[in-house]
Amino acid sequence: MQITYYGHSCFGIEIEGKHLLFDPFITGNELAKHISLKDIRADFILLSHGHSDHTADVEALAKDRKGCRIISNYEIVSWFEKKGIPGHPMNFGGAFPFGFGKVKMVQAIHSSVLADGTYAGNPGGFVIESKEGNIYYAGDTALSLDMQLIPPRTRLDLAILPIGSNFTMDYTDAAVAADYVRCNQILGMHYDTFGYIRVDHAAAKRAFAERGKLLTLMEVGETRDFKCGR
Repeated sequence: MQITYYGHSCFGIEIEGKHLLFDPFITGNELAKHISLKDIRADFILLSHGHSDHTADVEALAKDRKGCRIISNYEIVSWFEKKGIPGHPMNFGGAFPFGFGKVKMVQAIHSSVLADGTYAGNPGGFVIESKEGNIYYAGDTALSLDMQLIPPRTRLDLAILPIGSNFTMDYTDAAVAADYVRCNQILGMHYDTFGYIRVDHAAAKRAFAERGKLLTLMEVGETRDFKCGR
């Protein structure tokens, strides 16, 4: 499974020949100024919630890619459909089979509103099951006991968790979240972009290592192959 980090909470993941893009916020991110939107591939854009640091580049990316669809909650998909961008609406507890695998929408504890003030529904995360591995993309969230509901149904190979604190859980809580979802391979997100969420990388990695977990913090623009034990 190949994963590219575009900064903040934005990842590109290639699964079964399809390109999934999560929460695109690139042009407004100073740390991602070397990234060009034209170089990003996206068959599906998955949006955890409506805040601009997760949706800012959706319109530019989706309209420039034939057949690209949004996957998000009903409110966000409806908002973008009015802009001529097709989508697939979901809500908590629901799952749907796509060409690359099955997507289930799960809860996140956060807030959500779109750039023009439109109500954006409830924030969420995604559990993706595929032949190439199972992934939990948590979105912006606090630590929650609801995370313990994931592993009885899905054995995760990789969890992508926010670690920056202030707006989301910090890396200490995220390490506990890794225990809750029973996943040893973690990708960090939502850190360093703003002054509020800068983290000590070494300390963050230690917090996970103390629980027997591996935290990977990718460089913006970096691509890695992740082995998911399939």
